[in-house]
Amino acid sequence: MNNRLYPYLPRILGACLFSIALCGPANADLVGTDEAAAAAQSSEDRERVRAFTSRPEVAGQLQAAGVSPEQAQARVRAMSDEEVRAIAAKLDALPAGGRRLSDFELIVVILLIILIAVLL
Repeated sequence: MNNRLYPYLPRILGACLFSIALCGPANADLVGTDEAAAAAQSSEDRERVRAFTSRPEVAGQLQAAGVSPEQAQARVRAMSDEEVRAIAAKLDALPAGGRRLSDFELIVVILLIILIAVLL
């Protein structure tokens, strides 16, 4: 070996040992399909909530409540994944045609149809 490297060799070896001590152990875990799909589902749910808040009738209701569409979009972006998932689940439960008749209104409509059918 070259005699010029002998004075630097302990320093180089010391630096190598010190850098190995700083690295620490490496950890690796398996990622399940549900965890991998959760990220995609979260972005899909966030997009659905964002699209819902940008609909004209929803934007009108938000403005009537004092919330601008820009504020609503900012609030959707600031929500956590659990909050977005809960709102998206509520969107799935909403009736597609708008307001559903209450039980009382449904009974009144059925009675009116029966009354008209009997009178004719």
